[in-house]
Amino acid sequence: MLRYIAKRLLDLLPVILGITILVFLFLKLIPGNPAIVLLGPRATPDQIASLSKQLGLDQPLPLQYLAFISKLVRFDLGKSIISGIPIWQEIKTRFPATIELSVAAMLISMVLGIPAGIIAAVKKNGWVDNIAMSTSLLGVSMPVYWLGLLLIYLFAVNLHWLPPSGRLGINVDLQPITGFYILDSILTLNFRALGDVLAHLILPALTVGTIPLAILARITRSAMLEVLSQDYIRTARAKGLLERWVIMKHALKNALLPVVTIIGLQFGTLLSGAILTETIFSWPGIGSWIYNGILTRDYPVVQGGVVFVAIVFVLINLLVDISYAFLDPRIQYK
Repeated sequence: MLRYIAKRLLDLLPVILGITILVFLFLKLIPGNPAIVLLGPRATPDQIASLSKQLGLDQPLPLQYLAFISKLVRFDLGKSIISGIPIWQEIKTRFPATIELSVAAMLISMVLGIPAGIIAAVKKNGWVDNIAMSTSLLGVSMPVYWLGLLLIYLFAVNLHWLPPSGRLGINVDLQPITGFYILDSILTLNFRALGDVLAHLILPALTVGTIPLAILARITRSAMLEVLSQDYIRTARAKGLLERWVIMKHALKNALLPVVTIIGLQFGTLLSGAILTETIFSWPGIGSWIYNGILTRDYPVVQGGVVFVAIVFVLINLLVDISYAFLDPRIQYK
């Protein structure tokens, strides 16, 4: 197991290297100069040239890339061109918000999607199955930005049940400890802040969790149908076991591998930052931060942010692979 983990960690190096090259080249293809963004449209050519030299933008592209890689090897992602804040500090501040949103979205997806897939498989071709699969197809097809705006209009603008954006109300005080507002509210026994944080979390979590929910429902149904057709399931039923015991202990356990794979992939994607959802709901996470970096041509923010979320995504996939050995003892890593 340890050899497998070490090998997979070494395999990360060419993946990360390829990501850094692609991100670096794509950023250079975006029209615009960060020096002009910083100085404004009235800046003189001399001022632009001076700032470009200061930022290293006057160097040839290979030298700029080597400078970025040399900092990355030292775990130095640089500083934001616009704000001057170190990238690691920005990540430390914003990543907890993305984690809270991702965890909430995945909990919603798992609590609703997995049971929906199980019920659809058990009631195959029935009206429950048709409704569940039609709804999941709608969830996959629905644009996230449209759903987010629709939820804001319905629950925030018309019904006034939930706040439309942000992570915490401006009239609510919360002492930050860990950066996770839910945990900080509990640690400080600030239940007013806890209720406000949860209220702000509901709409973006529902929005970003729609697609994982739909995918989980369909994958769970497919995996369960395959397992339910196996001989050992018929044997368990022939022995007179209760149907719910056959479904939950024998069928579901053996159908979990593809479900866990999808959970890991979707969770890794959410941790990479739900750019559209975070932007629509003004959620101060990784996705909206990288998006703003692209708009302002803030190269260190985009490069450092994308490399960070790529590493997170690959590590999540590694954890999913390792979990297979616990779910299925027949799987061995060498």
